[in-house]
Amino acid sequence: MRVWDIDQRLLCDRHLLGEHNEIHTIWSVITNNLKGYSNHPETKRWRGSLKALYLRHEATAKEMERRGFNHKSPLDKRRAIGKAIQDELIDPIEVQKMLLSEKDKECAERIRKGKGA
Repeated sequence: MRVWDIDQRLLCDRHLLGEHNEIHTIWSVITNNLKGYSNHPETKRWRGSLKALYLRHEATAKEMERRGFNHKSPLDKRRAIGKAIQDELIDPIEVQKMLLSEKDKECAERIRKGKGA
């Protein structure tokens, strides 16, 4: 489970869509007080930062639509409370870029260029 902290334009389609799914999972675990994944480090770091998670979701959905994907799963803005900026990172941004580059050639190319394709 991973929500990256880098610009969504740098994610390949697979990681962009995967992040969207992870955001919904984390949102559901936190807002519905579910046990599954509740102790996962990625879930823990978003507790108290649902506004930041909501904003990350909105940016992810916008990038999905820019790439031609249909987005039909909004989050409830009324539940977007807490910090608006996620300042707790699991890995520094440069490490995240390195990890993504090692996982996927398309991500590596996007990161190398420094912008979305």
